[in-house]
Amino acid sequence: MDFLIVLGALCFLMLVAYRGYSVILFAPVAAMGAVLLSDPTLVAPMFTGLFMDRMVGFLKLYFPVFLLGAVFGKLIEISGFSRSIVAATIRVVGAKRAMLAIVLVCALLTYGGVSLFVVVFAVYPFAAELFRQGNIPKRLIPGTIALGAFTFTMDALPGTPQIQNIIPTAFFGTTAWAAPVLGTLGGVFILVVGMTYLDWRRRAAQRAGEGYGDPATLLNEPATFAGERLAHPLVALLPLLLVGVSNLLFTRWIPSLYGASHAFVPAVVGDPAPVVQEVPKVAAIWAVQGALLVGIATILVFAWKPVIASFAEGTKSAIGGALLASMNTASEYGFGAVIAALPGFLVVANALGAIPDPLVNEAVTVTALAGITGSASGGMSIALAAMAETFIANAQAAGIPMDVLHRVASMASGGMDTLPHNGAVITLLAVTGLTHRQAYKDIFAITLVKTAAVFVIIGVFYATGLV
Repeated sequence: MDFLIVLGALCFLMLVAYRGYSVILFAPVAAMGAVLLSDPTLVAPMFTGLFMDRMVGFLKLYFPVFLLGAVFGKLIEISGFSRSIVAATIRVVGAKRAMLAIVLVCALLTYGGVSLFVVVFAVYPFAAELFRQGNIPKRLIPGTIALGAFTFTMDALPGTPQIQNIIPTAFFGTTAWAAPVLGTLGGVFILVVGMTYLDWRRRAAQRAGEGYGDPATLLNEPATFAGERLAHPLVALLPLLLVGVSNLLFTRWIPSLYGASHAFVPAVVGDPAPVVQEVPKVAAIWAVQGALLVGIATILVFAWKPVIASFAEGTKSAIGGALLASMNTASEYGFGAVIAALPGFLVVANALGAIPDPLVNEAVTVTALAGITGSASGGMSIALAAMAETFIANAQAAGIPMDVLHRVASMASGGMDTLPHNGAVITLLAVTGLTHRQAYKDIFAITLVKTAAVFVIIGVFYATGLV
């Protein structure tokens, strides 16, 4: 019965997310419902002492990353830099290679720190124009954007500032550059296999005589891009480049500057206790925040006039998006902490713990919970909050570096997360004017490729010892 209560809470949260209800509202409802059925006397103490404590703790650490990432992405959009990058990529790759061009643009923007939600809005008009020119079915656009934005640059490539690559740093004491060789190999695997699949789908549609689609039946079609004066591509790329370089430099400088811990006494009346900050747990987060600030400052320097003209309205939507995304994830984090404290979770933990290999155990746990919650960051947060100490102990016993644990957890979070109820999937389909029936098949295929990549890098690590 304890197990069924936990399973029911997870299924309930998955169902309401699939139906489009707010996770911010229903995560505490699901969590407290499970507590009520397990031990009614613990509802109030668990809500205040565990759910809210973990939820606020998550926001304390990660909200600035969500906020700065959303503002940076919005400034890239309103400055016109995103259009310049897209146009330059098309010139280099060629209009005939529409799928590869869109994947590369999405990858570049995502790796540069732009939120994948922003990437969807910024790239879709150009993807539609390219697919229309190449007579490629519109239904393949979501799968193409998903490959570029939701996969290897989100959590595989070392140094990516996306939240899925930052969350493990607080648990394993690692940096965003953890396991660079394994991450790069995993990214190459996803790109090659994913592009092979998409090209096969394109050729199959071409043989069947299927074109872009009937304009009379297509929805949310953007206006044909007629061209405009754009920033030089190198100027447009500079903020993205500086975010990556700054992230790397700050990752190296911060520990040497602050040491293992840093303490200060607040300047207040009385005799306050010193505030002590354990630097290894937050160094990666500080590095990403600093890098995004450098990127924002660079955009302001090179595109002051267009940015300042739309700054007030543009940043309002960015801040709203950051609040919603961070609160959704924080609610799921609090939900996971409560579920992990219930007796029924021991059944789940013991079942997952029966998987003998530490890395496979971690990968299956993280990707399963990411799939259930429909969120890469949410599922990983639940898994690591509940079982990080177990993962670390098993890895240390097997001589596995923490960097490998980080990369496996990060990549596994972006595996089965893109099930039909995933927020990014729903957003992507809404923006492109397509339905799950029309386009989800290809998104799911990319999901399978991404999930397989996690086990590929585990095999590479055991075969070669590369990190």
